[in-house]
Amino acid sequence: MSEREVLPEWPLFGMTDDVRPTLQQVREAGLACTLATLTAVEGGGPRPVGTQMVFAPGFVAGYFSGGCVESDVADHAYACLADGEPRTLVYGDGSPWPDIQLLCGARIEIFLERLAPDDRALAELLDAHRDRRPVVWVSDGVARECAEDLSPWPEALVVRRHEPTPRLIVVGGDPTALAIAQLGAQSELETTLVRPKGPSGGPPIPNIGYSRAEPAEAFAAIGVDAWTAIAIATHDLETDRSALRAALPSAASYVGLLGARRRIADRLAPLRAEGAPESALAKLRAPIGLDIGGKAPWEVAVSVIGEIMALRYARDSGSTSTTLPASAA
Repeated sequence: MSEREVLPEWPLFGMTDDVRPTLQQVREAGLACTLATLTAVEGGGPRPVGTQMVFAPGFVAGYFSGGCVESDVADHAYACLADGEPRTLVYGDGSPWPDIQLLCGARIEIFLERLAPDDRALAELLDAHRDRRPVVWVSDGVARECAEDLSPWPEALVVRRHEPTPRLIVVGGDPTALAIAQLGAQSELETTLVRPKGPSGGPPIPNIGYSRAEPAEAFAAIGVDAWTAIAIATHDLETDRSALRAALPSAASYVGLLGARRRIADRLAPLRAEGAPESALAKLRAPIGLDIGGKAPWEVAVSVIGEIMALRYARDSGSTSTTLPASAA
């Protein structure tokens, strides 16, 4: 059996939700790993079906319960790594380990499968991640496939759709724009700050890109798709208009504008005069962010990232947080 590594006392590994970057690192290191997937949840568990963890020597990412089962899952993951046999773990009602219980009282099932570094499905998953293509991962633990359009076979135990990493483009350079960019990066959004004619060096914030180009040029270079959110947070009328002109007709799923409600008409008037369709203008969320009442940089950042997240997980709930404001039209 592969030597079982003790999980860190502080589970920072659990702050990683998307395990694909870790899978890439493990593969580049030439290592096999165990991919663990949550396949069933009963009774309101802390993580949804499809949540994943990765275990390999020197690597661990993801979490299922916040500490109730992870250590035991790691034991089984290293056993899977050693013998290559897939297995299903059950915790809660019907579990062979009744002493391991989730504090929330849920019942969960977790499927473990060993992935070799040359696994064909793993290669396709990581290629799609790099190319920003949505794919479906289907596996029974022995046979597995990964493709953009894939139907599961009867024996398949894992059917997991992987979408491109959510992307955030922040236009601006003041403390509020910096706070939005920093919180976006910390929230696992692929983040770029755009500050036209800004300083030659980017801001000292980890894990964000930087562009000094005008918005249209910057957006084209970064790439705007359906998994992209654009937050326009400047205090310059012309930059706002330039950014809106490029952002609103784009494929971006979210376009937000910082500023008072009374300023919105001034920013949209030239676009209307240029013939921008109302359907594009109606996509704008302004004033930007959820209405949480705060105006300090971090408060605005929380409201913006919160709104982006709310829209990503929006359901037909009638919540005002996922309904376009009438002022956007």
